[in-house]
Amino acid sequence: MVCSPPIHEVYAAVDLLQRVGPLPFAVPHAMVQTAFPGESHHDVTCDSSGAYWAPNDDKQNTQLDIAHHIDFADEHPYAEVIGTDLSLIQPSFVPPNLQFVIDDACEYWIYPKSHSDYIHTRTLYGAIADWSQFYRKALKHLRPGGFFEQLEMSIQFRLDDGTLPDDHVLKIWSKTMIEASEKLGKTFRIAEFAAGYMRNASFHNVVERRFKLPVGLWSIDKKLKSLGTWNQVHCEHGIEGWAMALLTRVMKVSVIDSHYMLVPNAQGLRDPDVHAYFEVVAVYGQKPMHAI
Repeated sequence: MVCSPPIHEVYAAVDLLQRVGPLPFAVPHAMVQTAFPGESHHDVTCDSSGAYWAPNDDKQNTQLDIAHHIDFADEHPYAEVIGTDLSLIQPSFVPPNLQFVIDDACEYWIYPKSHSDYIHTRTLYGAIADWSQFYRKALKHLRPGGFFEQLEMSIQFRLDDGTLPDDHVLKIWSKTMIEASEKLGKTFRIAEFAAGYMRNASFHNVVERRFKLPVGLWSIDKKLKSLGTWNQVHCEHGIEGWAMALLTRVMKVSVIDSHYMLVPNAQGLRDPDVHAYFEVVAVYGQKPMHAI
């Protein structure tokens, strides 16, 4: 348990982070939230073990995209669509063929074997300790010929033009977060390994596609610039929630020092000379027709 520091010290650290400067575009009001003292001023997820590292309060949930469940249900009105999560954060008004269920993918799967035609997961990095077992479960619960699809994002900042030296704060930040995830026993690097794990689990016809997701406004491509703009919002307004539990609980950094560590990272995200991006990886595979 990390003891809370004096409130004036927390506010000083948070104020310094906020004074890095305004974003060059409007931010939705739901993303703005006052800080409070303690290990983190976000609510933690209400899973039974308390082992999940990310918060799930209103501010952090703005980072999450659950619309894909609703869109999928709208586009496939004759399909039964089930969305699972650890917490009750879903909208109440949904299509009639969609239901949300509180469930933990790391625990026993409550649905019958060979039950689903299609299983989709996304951004589970840092959430699964035993990925081999997870893929075996997915295969078992698919019907023969059914598909499993996964979308993950690498948190490793990448560049193609050499503008990110080894001592740059973004490279140091990636290294720190990846190290924290390995100490936690739930890797952030699943985007690199997903295709291999799926093949080892006996999925057939495994396909991997990689996409660039810029950070910031540096791209000359109109679509990538738009994606980069929103990804910068996503990073700047999510980074505190992502970092605090890992820094304080896993890396044993004090609350105050953790807040101060966020300041140069926020500055690095806005560095116009750094053309950084993340890799988003989509992988899908099929359960063999003869499998049971």
